[in-house]
Amino acid sequence: MKSLLILFVVFAMAATAGADGRSVTYQVDGLAYEGYYISPAPDAPLVLLVHDWDGLTDYEVKRAGMLAELGYAVFAADLFGAGVRPTKVEDRRQHTGELYQDRAKMRRLMNGALATAKAQGADIGNAVAMGYCFGGAAVLELARSGADLKGFVSFHGGLGTPEGQDYKQTKGPVLVLHGTADTAITMADFAQLARELEEQGVAHEMISYGGAPHAFTVFGEERYREDADRKSWQRFSRFLEETLR
Repeated sequence: MKSLLILFVVFAMAATAGADGRSVTYQVDGLAYEGYYISPAPDAPLVLLVHDWDGLTDYEVKRAGMLAELGYAVFAADLFGAGVRPTKVEDRRQHTGELYQDRAKMRRLMNGALATAKAQGADIGNAVAMGYCFGGAAVLELARSGADLKGFVSFHGGLGTPEGQDYKQTKGPVLVLHGTADTAITMADFAQLARELEEQGVAHEMISYGGAPHAFTVFGEERYREDADRKSWQRFSRFLEETLR
């Protein structure tokens, strides 16, 4: 396990080579958060990346580096707080649960991350938001809020819509990349979201990958599925090409 972690960090460092990657401390509602910003060029289109329930870790740094290699600036948001990177399941549930219960705060945190990205020089007028697991649910929350972004992407994220919410204000297309074998977020949830998006006239594409469980993109984990990860990343890359100028 330790060797995998070392290898993972090396990959993350290699992915960010030649680009300006750095930690960024910022404040939302008077509290400190620590994101990560990388940009290959001053005018690069922006991807707002939202972490899973582990918080912002080397996984998001690696993905940010992969996107920078494709020519995108990335701001990896922190929704838990500076130094808060839970490792126990009960702690992860606590931090995500608090935000699921306070959707207004979740939105403020993502808008705060966008404002911080702008302060770093990013073009938030030419941006897409994407997230993994919990981060995917957060990105769909941002879509429902009416955020003026060009697209919203969920990788094996939570797909449920809270009571009283809808997609009437969504301004960009939605891409959902999901595992058919996901028992946490089921295909019934997948189908329900498809109906909601269709009813509201939101441009969308939803793809499920056979045999892929929840968290199928997380390198080195038992649930990782290389084929589904590769195919979903390819579709995401094309989506960015189609959506951002």
